[in-house]
Amino acid sequence: MNIESAREYCLQKKAVTECLPFDEYSLVLKVMDKMFALIDLEGANMIALKCNPDYAIELREHYSAIEGAYHFNKKYWNQIFFDRDADDKLIKQLIDHSYEEVLKKFTKKLRAEYDALP
Repeated sequence: MNIESAREYCLQKKAVTECLPFDEYSLVLKVMDKMFALIDLEGANMIALKCNPDYAIELREHYSAIEGAYHFNKKYWNQIFFDRDADDKLIKQLIDHSYEEVLKKFTKKLRAEYDALP
């Protein structure tokens, strides 16, 4: 996988927007204004994703491509390098997982707004 295919996969999901709130190299992807992914445009070789804390540790132990995310709360965020041992299928599963982790934290009001979208 590369940054463009990861970006396209994220943008196919319901209610996803992208922005550059930190700098011109950190592309943030949000669902209903809640961040679920950050793609490093400068290095062009990794994506940071939200993760269940226990699953995050398990992933780091099994893959050299997955580490605690730089500048993020490492309990909840992993960075996945595209050029290591994480294949496209796993990266898509982790993008899906990150998206779902954010959805789980929605308030009832935000969830109702999300559910009302086409």
